[in-house]
Amino acid sequence: MKLVLFDLDNTLLAGDSDYEWGQFLIERGIVDRDLHEARNLEFYRQYKAGTLNIHEFLDFQLRPLARLARAELDALHAEFMQQKIQPMITPVARNLVNRALDEAALVALITATNSFVTAPIARAFDIPHLIATEPEQINGEFTGKVSGTPSFREGKVTRLHEWLASQNKQLNDFDESWFYSDSLNDLPLLELVSHPVAVDADPTLHAHAQAHGWPSISLRNH
Repeated sequence: MKLVLFDLDNTLLAGDSDYEWGQFLIERGIVDRDLHEARNLEFYRQYKAGTLNIHEFLDFQLRPLARLARAELDALHAEFMQQKIQPMITPVARNLVNRALDEAALVALITATNSFVTAPIARAFDIPHLIATEPEQINGEFTGKVSGTPSFREGKVTRLHEWLASQNKQLNDFDESWFYSDSLNDLPLLELVSHPVAVDADPTLHAHAQAHGWPSISLRNH
């Protein structure tokens, strides 16, 4: 039995949905460019450097969700998917996912990016399961706060175990467990699975993959 897990940003996507959502809100005038753009870029740099404080970032990133009604957010997200996300989905990435869906017992997208941003992206890939950071909701509207454990670094491992338990499974039930990621932030989960794969990896992950004999691949258009 085979489990396949995919990271999203800069792995299945040729870009970062979290960062691009922030830029999209700036372009639409939903948030102030002068106040938001520099912080969005700085948090993105911290993420890539492995120094991100996830709770500081989520306080920043989830707050705009509380300013708008859910119907307006959903309409904005439909535009975001068409303008920002679809161009970042490469045929190579889609083919890899399709092979996993054909071969694996369970396939999931596991990402630090919040589920409001990522659930439609998982659906665009036909991935049936999503493990993501969950924004708190009250009566269907977002509060701007996080619910539960963020799906980030060691939190991805925690959330994976919780999700597997919800499926009446545990990791050692699988003969093979695969995880595809680009990021040094995913080393805790990459080191847990039986088949870690570095995808268009950052320099730290690339060096770690080479040192440990992990395969490295690219999902960008060839």
